[in-house]
Amino acid sequence: MFARQFFSGQPVSAGGGWLSGLGGTRSDAGPVVTPESALALTALQACNTILAESVAQLPVELFRRTGNGGREPARNHKVYRLIAWEPNEWQTPFEYREQKQLKVGLRGNSYSKIIRESDGTPTALHPIDGIVTVYKGSDLRPYYSIDGGELLPQRMIHHVRWTGLNNYVGMSPVMLHANAIGHAQAIQQYAGKSFLNGTALSGVIERPRESGAIKDQGVIDRLVEQWAQRYGGSSNAKKVAMLQEGMTFKPLSMTNVDAELIAALKLCSLEIARIYKMPPHMIGELDKATFSNIEHQGIQFVIYTLLPWIKRHEQAMMRDLLLPSERAEYYIEFNVSGLLRGDQKSRYEAYAVARNWGWLSVNDIRRLENLPPVAGGDVYLQPLNMVDAANPQAGAPAQVLPPPDTKAKPEQVKEIEGILA
Repeated sequence: MFARQFFSGQPVSAGGGWLSGLGGTRSDAGPVVTPESALALTALQACNTILAESVAQLPVELFRRTGNGGREPARNHKVYRLIAWEPNEWQTPFEYREQKQLKVGLRGNSYSKIIRESDGTPTALHPIDGIVTVYKGSDLRPYYSIDGGELLPQRMIHHVRWTGLNNYVGMSPVMLHANAIGHAQAIQQYAGKSFLNGTALSGVIERPRESGAIKDQGVIDRLVEQWAQRYGGSSNAKKVAMLQEGMTFKPLSMTNVDAELIAALKLCSLEIARIYKMPPHMIGELDKATFSNIEHQGIQFVIYTLLPWIKRHEQAMMRDLLLPSERAEYYIEFNVSGLLRGDQKSRYEAYAVARNWGWLSVNDIRRLENLPPVAGGDVYLQPLNMVDAANPQAGAPAQVLPPPDTKAKPEQVKEIEGILA
């Protein structure tokens, strides 16, 4: 029925499992890079856990399209249970989506076996921890083999993949950038060996040559020990010392090698953040972050970093979990509106302008803040100088008034606070 054409080139790199030591490649810097070893880098771990936890914590809904472009939650549909509160018998929705995104972020692919009823309705999603091999059928559909077992059709596997070159298997971000990650691992190993085998002195006591060398090592040890006890540590800070026989104390500062090592480690963190399009401040690199731009960087994270991953999950779930006859009527959507909000002051001022101009009602504002609607809250205001575009004569104002101010007034913001109380 189909040609057994394998698409990834490396079976384990296309797999969804966590088999330690498999699927690695040796970087030009020396270390062997695997998804597991790469996860030990703090910057890469931060990038992946931020993405995984962000995807996992977002509310996800199954909607049914209604007339006039409307929609309503389809909470009686069996798929709603899978995506919202019970993907399988042992995982919470948060755990399942977190692990699914973590696998996609590290390996480029996440696979789950779909358990279906006799009528085709999915009832459970079981994560696959083995090695998954993808084949291309003569019908151009993917077929899946788990640990070399029998081939399963597409309707039995929920597959979320990162971008790829063959349209069937996603590339692993870790394997694609193995050299950059291996470079970071090599620098980290070098730093560890430097601390293990190197010496780090706070200072030295110098004695003039003409005073003669102290040949008794015991005298030297006692002198250094007494100096450390009397003047070392924070409790002895700012004490005054007296040195005899022309001796001087010379503090040692950070060497150029140490400074370059710190800069190299920071550069590696930025390289890893660039792989995942992660704003540096999200992984603790705050050099260029300010109070004025960090909020906008957070919104950019949602739009340019998080949303593409969310779309992969949404559309993969619609393809794999909804029956072909249902896809025109139902759709799955993550709610990211909470992540796109500005600070409270900016939101309230925007709501005030929107209500004053008439494009948001009380219930629209409450819905944006995840609050329940109130009675009579669906009325839209209309400025007195506005007329009905379809029938201008019927709504012509008695006098021309100045347009509403586009900047919210304190009393308007106060009204919004009352609406959201």
